[in-house]
Amino acid sequence: MIVGVAYKIRQFWTTPVPLKIPLMPAPLTQKGVVFRMAREVIYFESLFKSNKWIWIFAVLFHVGLLLVLLRHLRYFTEPIWFWVVLVQPFGIYAGYVMVAGLIGLWARRFLVARVRYVSSLSDHLMLALLVMIGISGLSMKYVAPTDIIAVKAFFLGLLRFDIQPLPSDPSLLLHLGLVVSLMIIFPFSKLIHVPGIFFSPSLNQTDDAREKRHLPTWSAKLDNHGGNL
Repeated sequence: MIVGVAYKIRQFWTTPVPLKIPLMPAPLTQKGVVFRMAREVIYFESLFKSNKWIWIFAVLFHVGLLLVLLRHLRYFTEPIWFWVVLVQPFGIYAGYVMVAGLIGLWARRFLVARVRYVSSLSDHLMLALLVMIGISGLSMKYVAPTDIIAVKAFFLGLLRFDIQPLPSDPSLLLHLGLVVSLMIIFPFSKLIHVPGIFFSPSLNQTDDAREKRHLPTWSAKLDNHGGNL
């Protein structure tokens, strides 16, 4: 996952952008770009302006996922950080919120004709994988509880190169298997938008086309050497 994401980031970083294509109204300065990107990442500003219903489901999923991930830090830290302890009760309910948001986003791909038309099999499989991860995680809490002390010992052992036995509960093995599958395909799926959003020309460009000439790196080299553009 780490190597794949690093490769994609390098690919995004080195891909030339031949045109000034900021999404209007666009900021005029780099500081404005930073604030705009922050608004987009924190509360999905463009989605909020375009479709409130989809925005609600997206916020439910992403906020729920964030709290769930923060709650899972207790399995990798000893002693547990105080703020991770504070997150614990919220992280439990966040699992329901995350699954609810995913189901809403998935239903959109069936119920909205124009979205259904552009949805591919991989879109549905990715949403199904995320939903199954959420449901399998909740099942370990309310349906088939597993030995979380042994689970924590296993993961701390991985970090310390002291391998400990992992409980063989089917629900746990299913949950971890789905998570590992997600990590493997993450760099090659649409989920790569997590780092990719920062390389979006429509969001990270300033509206200064009239103030100065914009040349991509490869074009600037030709221009400096007298090449034909």
